[in-house]
Amino acid sequence: MQIHQAALPWFRILLSAIVLLPFAASAKIDFTKEIWPLIEKSCVDCHRAPYEEDGKVKKPKGNLRLDAAWAILQGGEGGKIIVPGDPAKSELLSRTMLPEDDDDFMPPKGTKWTAAQKEIVAKWISEGADFGGWEGNKSGQPVTKTVAPPAQASWIQSHYDGLLKGLSPASEGELGKISAAGGRIAPLAASSPLLAVDFLVTREQATDDKIASIGSVKNQLAHLDISRSAVTDSGLAPLKGMPRLTRLDLHGTKITDAGLKHLADLPNLTYLNLYDTGITDAGAAEIAKLKSLRSVYLWKTKITDQGAQQLQKALPKAQVVWK
Repeated sequence: MQIHQAALPWFRILLSAIVLLPFAASAKIDFTKEIWPLIEKSCVDCHRAPYEEDGKVKKPKGNLRLDAAWAILQGGEGGKIIVPGDPAKSELLSRTMLPEDDDDFMPPKGTKWTAAQKEIVAKWISEGADFGGWEGNKSGQPVTKTVAPPAQASWIQSHYDGLLKGLSPASEGELGKISAAGGRIAPLAASSPLLAVDFLVTREQATDDKIASIGSVKNQLAHLDISRSAVTDSGLAPLKGMPRLTRLDLHGTKITDAGLKHLADLPNLTYLNLYDTGITDAGAAEIAKLKSLRSVYLWKTKITDQGAQQLQKALPKAQVVWK
């Protein structure tokens, strides 16, 4: 299955071109010497371990730390920012390619990366994002290194392996419906029938009727990002009963507790991002029914500390982040 080029944003096309440059003739990128200085100078000021300043504890923006190898690979509240081997899907790089007036452009402050520096980062990612023994915290902040146990890695692999059983690829016609509605489509891995869909490029025009196009790939859809779109509570109805939906990003939308009722029958949902939405403690009660969840992000919602703590008790296997 091929991705519709019309569904790709310009920066992904550009990044795809970057990785075709004659990198093979040059030496392998040294993270410590060539990548870390860029991150340290442009990114770490906002994305480092919590620290105290003027009597207040400052936390990393977006719950994303870039001061340690494990933290870079883990990502933040919006998910992973590095896909080893694939610069075009790695937000650490793709966000630097956006127009500077775009809300998602990085870094919004500080030193911008040059075209040559972006090519170096692209090569490093395409080579597999090897840290070469670097573990972190060159900025001097304390690091608590956490290593996921083998059982966790095994669980993730078995989860996606299970989703593939009996699954056929979507047809060109089915994919075309999403592209025509302004959505982007990509397979989760080469030749995989599992799909990731987002409406990030057309988010202001991504209304309920456009988002409803995802119904054409109901069986294949695993990752859906409709963050900061125009979706309403009723626009979440097409999600009901999607058998393989694993990741759902709704941050920055106007959905309320009423919309969460459409998520009740999602047996494989493990990631839910509700950052900067109108969800309250009543919505937390709906989220608590999703026992498959492993990550829930609730920053800048109307959920109280008590409501979040109750949700954490209801979902003991999940990481619930609300402040």
